[in-house]
Amino acid sequence: MLLEIGGNALGLVLAALLLKDMSLGGTAFLIAVLIFSAISMIAKPLIEKVALKNVEALQGSSSLITTFIALVLTKLISDGLDIDGVSTWVIATVIVWLVTLLAGIILPMIFLKKVIEENN
Repeated sequence: MLLEIGGNALGLVLAALLLKDMSLGGTAFLIAVLIFSAISMIAKPLIEKVALKNVEALQGSSSLITTFIALVLTKLISDGLDIDGVSTWVIATVIVWLVTLLAGIILPMIFLKKVIEENN
């Protein structure tokens, strides 16, 4: 769970750095990350269940849909996230999704390597 929150934070920060129409605000950023992460964790199983019932093609896109929904709801609930423009919404969704995916792969390997080194 902490790794997923960290991945979400990295994704939001990178998207905000790369996109001029996306911004994150100071301490409100922490609240935005927590809201985004909570929404992602709640929405993902629901969206995957719908995807499994309806269309096989939706299965692969369920994480992208979850990321988009989490961004929309986080913007509505929090003052810590601002996104303007359709292209910014699309690109931000892809960036946050991709960074979270990569962080979910890379961060556990880094921590596992440290644990193995400490035990040797």
